[in-house]
Amino acid sequence: MKLFCFTLGLLLLTACCCNAMPEALQFNTAPGNCCFNFFTRRLPAKRVVNVTKTHSSCLNKAFIVQTIKGKQICYRQTFQWALGVYKKLHSDQSSSLHSPALIAV
Repeated sequence: MKLFCFTLGLLLLTACCCNAMPEALQFNTAPGNCCFNFFTRRLPAKRVVNVTKTHSSCLNKAFIVQTIKGKQICYRQTFQWALGVYKKLHSDQSSSLHSPALIAV
């Protein structure tokens, strides 16, 4: 009986202290930025700071546009204006990364 209680206690202690949890049992696996409402008007390009895509596990595929005031606005990925701004910002960033002036010697 003592061995049974000791084994049961050790098993419970191990279960309480163990951080490993199967993915199916984790409750907070959703990404932080998903879009459910979408803006349908263009913004002036000078007000846009950044454009990112929503996480791949989000139900709606969208772009998140961040303004100079820090506001985040959602646009569907099929909205041509948002797609154009995303491509422009990301092509500018990738070309500036390969610029000779930014490469450290």
